[in-house]
Amino acid sequence: MTRGFLTAVILGLSVIGIAGQQAAADRVPLAEQVFKNIQVMQGVPADQFMGTMGYMSNSLSVNCTYCHLGEGGGGWAEYARDNDKKITARRMISMMNEINKTYFGGRRVVTCVSCHNGANRPRVTSNMSVYYGIPDTDEPDQILKQAPGSPSAEQVLDKYIAAIGGAQRLAALTSWAARGTHLAYGDAEKRPLQIFARAPVQRVQIEDTGSGTATIVYDGKAGWSAVPDAITPLPLRPLTGAELEGARLDAALAFPGQIKTALTGWRGAIPATMGDLDVYVIQGAMAGNVPVKLYFDFETGLLVRQIRHTETPIGRNTWQIDYSDYKEVAGVKMPFKWTFMWQSGKDEVELTDVQPNVPVDAARFARPPQ
Repeated sequence: MTRGFLTAVILGLSVIGIAGQQAAADRVPLAEQVFKNIQVMQGVPADQFMGTMGYMSNSLSVNCTYCHLGEGGGGWAEYARDNDKKITARRMISMMNEINKTYFGGRRVVTCVSCHNGANRPRVTSNMSVYYGIPDTDEPDQILKQAPGSPSAEQVLDKYIAAIGGAQRLAALTSWAARGTHLAYGDAEKRPLQIFARAPVQRVQIEDTGSGTATIVYDGKAGWSAVPDAITPLPLRPLTGAELEGARLDAALAFPGQIKTALTGWRGAIPATMGDLDVYVIQGAMAGNVPVKLYFDFETGLLVRQIRHTETPIGRNTWQIDYSDYKEVAGVKMPFKWTFMWQSGKDEVELTDVQPNVPVDAARFARPPQ
């Protein structure tokens, strides 16, 4: 080995040693070396840890203080303190990692965005407005409390009752019969429709489907759906669970003077926007604690939307009804146009004539024939 070659090797090793020292000095420290109380993200470089915090904030549409600052005040010590939200976040990270490991071979397929997508609480219900291209709203999936500066749920309901005619006129409306049309999703033409309602909670809707008559009836306690064989393999079935409760709610809203007792556990109001319309949203519950949201026009106080749900083994289906074209009947304002949306379709109902306080035979609300 020549002296020149040996010198070159020594110099090379020296350069490698210096570069290694520089690389070690430039290496980003790990999260647990910089921050306190790191548990599920140990071994992550501190800069990636900070990026992760930003990603979580963006996924939930919140800022750092949503999880880190509680009643104890500010400062970095408070950021390290455990609280319910941080404990939940750790569980969510572990769950997400386990799902990706178990079902996707460790590939990053499920992330915070998969469930949260801009909401601090993941949605558990579907959004009919998005499906059918109508104005959406921007309120939370679940209403937990009244927004600061907003009216109470009772105040919103009082304004609604006054807007549609007042308690005295509402109490005087004890029955009505209506004719109109409905346009089913995918149909090219409108078909005849009839509705009969009798206070306090009886209602039947009869539609010509083109393949026969379809009937939804609630007799005050029980309800049924009867549909032509050509449309469904289950032509006559009793309504049960949340679907039965929904039929009861529609019957109650046919005589809206009783709206305050139609649901329980009222929450809200919170302000929201529905396209160009400003609304107040309140939430009540049907039997079984299934939530129902009602949307009222800021200015007029009129009910413009109802969203309720039915249960399935894997989640809640959504029913959405939009109300418009209010007209006066016996001193009471009633919506003459309803748009029904659910997982399997969309119907538009337009009333052309409503007769108030007419005799309605009790047989109208009987179980439909087989």
